[in-house]
Parts: sequence; C-alpha cells; structure tokens
Amino acid sequence: MNDPTKPLDLAYEAGAILLENGAEISRVEETMRRIASHYGVEDESFFVLSNGIMATGKNYARSQFIPIKGASLDKVVAVNQLSREVEQGRYTLEQLEHRLKGIRAMKAKPAWEQILASAVGSAAFCIIFGGSFMDCIASFIAGMVLWVFMLFVATKQLSRIVSTVSGGLLATLLCFGMYRIGLGNYLSNMIIGAIIPLIPGVAFTNGIRDMANEDYIAGTTRLLDAMLTFFCIALGVALAFMFDENVFGEMLVLEGLTADIQTSGFVVQLIAAFLGTVSFAALFGVPRKYYLDAGICGTIGWLFYLVFSRYTAMSPAEVVFCATALVTLTALLQSSGRKCPITVFLICGIFPLVPGAGIFWTSYNIVSNQLQEALQTGFGALKATVAIAFGILAVMELNGKGRIGKWMKKKK
Repeated sequence: MNDPTKPLDLAYEAGAILLENGAEISRVEETMRRIASHYGVEDESFFVLSNGIMATGKNYARSQFIPIKGASLDKVVAVNQLSREVEQGRYTLEQLEHRLKGIRAMKAKPAWEQILASAVGSAAFCIIFGGSFMDCIASFIAGMVLWVFMLFVATKQLSRIVSTVSGGLLATLLCFGMYRIGLGNYLSNMIIGAIIPLIPGVAFTNGIRDMANEDYIAGTTRLLDAMLTFFCIALGVALAFMFDENVFGEMLVLEGLTADIQTSGFVVQLIAAFLGTVSFAALFGVPRKYYLDAGICGTIGWLFYLVFSRYTAMSPAEVVFCATALVTLTALLQSSGRKCPITVFLICGIFPLVPGAGIFWTSYNIVSNQLQEALQTGFGALKATVAIAFGILAVMELNGKGRIGKWMKKKK
C-alpha cells in the first residue's frame, strides 16, 4: 500500500457524504469503521457530531466542519450499499475512491419532480388535516409556488432561517389571496397543507434516533435545529396574518380545525396519506424504487391513527405514540427486507403524524391575542412531538442490536 492514510481518507469521505445528506450519527460511524477495518486499519478513532467529523489513526488526524443541510437520502442509500460491497472485497482503494466521487456528484431530483412533490404533498396533507377538495386545490397551488421560491430564490440567495420564515410567509399569503377570491372553504386547512413542505422531518427524526443511540450532543443539536425551523415557520405564518390585518383593517377570525365530511372517509384519507408520504419521499431524495415502500409505511401509520382516534378512548398523545410505534416497526421490517437504511422509510412514514396543525394554530392564537388558546395548542403540539419521540425510542429499544432483522432471517 503506497499511502497508508488512503483508507482513512476514503472512510472519512464516505462519512462526510452520509452526514451531510441526512444519515444518523451511528450509521456514519459504523460505515467509516467498516471501510477502514476492511483495508486493515485497526487503530482508527472516529468521533462524529451532527455538523462535523474528527478522525485519528497512526500518523493521521483530520477534522472538518459539515454544516446541517437538507436531505438527499439516495446518497445515503448508495454509500450504505457501497460499504457492504467493500466488506465483500469488491473494490480496490482506487475503485472505491472513484465510486465515492460518483456518489458525491449524484444530482438532486429534477426541479419539476420536487415542485410537483411539494404541490401534491401540500394538497394531500390539506385533506389529512380536514380540508375540502377546494382547499386541496388551493394548497396544491401554494405548495407549488412555495417550492419554486425555495429552489430558485431561497436556497441561492437567503440563509436557512430567513428562507424558512420567508417560505412560511409566502405560503400563508398565497392562501390568504386565494381564500379572499373564493378559492377554498377553510383557510386554516389551506395554510396547514401549504406550509407542510417546510417541516424539518430529517432533523427531527434523526435527532430522536441519535438520542436513542446515546449520541446526546448530536441528538440535542438536531432537535434544536428542528425546533428552530418550527419557530421560523410559525413566525412566517404570524407575519402573514399581521400583514393581512394591516391591509384589510381586521384580522380574519378562524373557528378552529374543521373536518370536511367529503374528505374525512377512510378511503380518501388513506389515499391522501399515501400520496403525501410518497411526495415527501421525493422531496427527501429517496430513490424512486422505494417510493411504494415509503407510501405503504405512511399509510399504515395513518390508518391506525384514524382507528385509534375514532374508535378508542385514547388521548391524542397516546394515539400518536401507538401510531408512531407501528410506523417505526413497519420501517424496521421494510429496512430488513429491502436491505436499506431505516431512515429512508421512517422519516417519510411518520410525516402524517407530525403536528403541523399545532404549529399553525399556535401562531394564529398568538397573533390574535388568544394567549390561553396559544398555550393549549402549543402544549398539544409539544405532547404530540414527545409522543412521536417515545414511539420511535420504544421500538428502537425493542429492536436492540438488530433483533427484528435476525428474527426475520430465522423465519426465512
């Protein structure tokens, strides 16, 4: 071996690609060790945070800041598969280097696919949260325009905080405009659907998983990043209400969450859950061959959410906990069966359960000076968030060291 540090450099590059594209900390560390160990490096030490990697070895030391960005889960899948092929002895160092360069150069989903996914996802989640078919059309338009703005303006010209606030403001103003000209029945549901593409599903889910793996620093950082994004969305919504009030002289009075009878049936709800989950799979860069799996995962979770909430005496938090646990179990089974990181299915599958409505209603109640109601809706959203966290943690703890995967292999 001409360069004894080459294996560590390549392991480091694989870890960097994983970390900056939405992988959890434990996967990054495991992949780096797997690659280094295969090429005979036994004295390595890797320390991974949510925004950086430090690596040491014999005559080797390297660290790099890796900023928190969006997700491109197709790269996570590609590096995960590559590391397993390396263990099988299928790559020389030169071939591995070439393959990693190819993965880093992988292009994002085409703009038209992302814009369509945002539009369809907004429309689907508008229905999930009780909107009518007319509201669905309005959310579709708002979600489409929002993602055009995020792709071609926000990500190129603005910081993450400003772009998120601006996105929430734009989506809400678009809904105001359509509502005032008569397109849409329930403004609240229109707005909830429109802002859903801004929800930080990757940071939120990976923060919980990092905490489960006892990576407390990384988990706390990612959860704080998710909470900051939630706050920025709420601020954008609040600014839109203030702007509309100043223009028209009075604030629109909303009557609370409304469920349209035409869209509240199980069939429509489950179709919406499937389409919404698949849409976010596209936004998160999931490989297309896993779209169906992700959609099934989200649909199963939403089916049981509807059953638990409509036919049991469970509290909303208990319903979310049970539905989240089921989504996590489904994602684990899919991950084992498809030999793919669980992140691909879990992040998309829990999306119907994320308290997007709570973010909206908290913002509205604050702006309309209904502080008591704001505390109630905010606390309700917090309880749902905690329930999601514990639902994921419970199943991941049950799985332990791959118990579910080992059980499936025995069954085969």
